[in-house]
Order: sequence, then structure tokens, then C-alpha cells
Amino acid sequence: MTILQQISLLPFARASDNAHYILFLILSQILGQYVQLGTTVDDAIGEAFDKAARWLGLDLRRGGGPALEQLAEEGDPHSFDFSVPMKQHQDCNFSYAGLKTQVRLAIESSNIMADVPIHLTNAEDRRLRANIAASFQRVAVLHLEQRCERAIGWALNIEPSIKCLVVSGGVASNRYVRSRLDDIVKQKGHRLICPPPSLCTDNALGIAGMAEESLVDKPGHRAGPAWPDKELDLGQPDTRNLGQGLAR
Repeated sequence: MTILQQISLLPFARASDNAHYILFLILSQILGQYVQLGTTVDDAIGEAFDKAARWLGLDLRRGGGPALEQLAEEGDPHSFDFSVPMKQHQDCNFSYAGLKTQVRLAIESSNIMADVPIHLTNAEDRRLRANIAASFQRVAVLHLEQRCERAIGWALNIEPSIKCLVVSGGVASNRYVRSRLDDIVKQKGHRLICPPPSLCTDNALGIAGMAEESLVDKPGHRAGPAWPDKELDLGQPDTRNLGQGLAR
């Protein structure tokens, strides 16, 4: 996991897609101490990619995210005018439930049969599916960009020495996500760090690695499976106050 590979770069801001269902934006100040800047209020981006891929009849054997990303390369990202989630909320939280509904309705109105695999469709049907995939990916990642950009500003307000944004989890393997976030980070003079795609997996390996680091740091320390949040030292600041004057 990136938090272990890039430990020398602490402190940093981090976006982590945890098992597709929880997306965190955190400030890592030292190993094991974090400030939560934002999180998922309903569905995370990885889960939204998986569900959209399933509705589009894609081959999910390699995962919904990679399948949708590949199809999106064939489509027009502006062909469907999906709304960016939570534009009225000046915070760093994420919501993808509404965007998922927009995609489902677009599929239904286009008379796309989700139970028909894409390799069995005609050229026109494939074009429609590719356009929906591209439009969804553009808006889903734009929401991620906006939240990460704001979170970097908030994190810098707490810890001005931050120099990089670390992105981990399954969504970090998406080339479009990497490209867009890299642009955001470079504009601020910072650096984007992502693990190799082969390490952009669910969080079991990361948990084991963090446990190893904790044992090295605190020999004999024991942690149970239901460790209370307060012992994890995961701070949850009042983001309304943090964000004053920093909203995009």
C-alpha cells in the first residue's frame, strides 16, 4: 500500500478507495495518526463504476472499473449531460448514489438491455453504451477532482509542508483518474503518488502491512478486530470551519 511505500513523504494528503465502498480523504501527519477531511456519504466511486459496468452489460471478470474505463475510450464524454454530485455542498465529502441513478435512467431511456452482453450488440447499441460510459466517467472523476482539490487546500491549512497527494485503492488503477488528479496536483506544485496497478487492490494487504509497521514501532502491541475509532486516532475536524475561505 502507498502509505507504507511512501512513508518518507509524510505528511501528505491521501485519497483512498477502501474495498470500493468507502472513500476517504485524509491528512496523514505521522504513521498511524490521521485527520479525516472527507468521506463517502452513500456510495463510493469504485462501487459506482462496478454498478454502471454491470448495467452496461460489460465483462466483469477483470473488474467493473477496468471494463468501463476501456469502453469509455470509445465514447463521447459530453454526449450525456450528467450532473456533478453535491455541487451545493462546500465540503470534501463524496456522493455517487445520484449519479448512479442518472446512469440507470440514461440506460433505460436509451433502450439498452443490460442483460445482453456488449459483445452481442450491434454497432449503434455499442456506441450508446460507450457514450454513457464516457459521460459517467467524466462526471464521476470530476466530482473526485473537485473534492481532492478542496481537500488539498484544507490539508495545507493544517500542515503547510505537504508536498504530495497519495491515491490508493482500486480506483487508483484507472488511468483517467490518475491523469486528471495529476493535473490538479501539478497546478499546486505538488506531486501525485499512486501504487502500481497490480497493488491497487482491496485493503486486506494494506491492513496487514500497517499491522506490521505498528508492531515494529510498538513491540508487543496488540489490536483486536473491532478496534475503537478513538484508538485509531482518526480525527474528524469540523470541516465547515476548516473550509472557510478555501471553498472552490
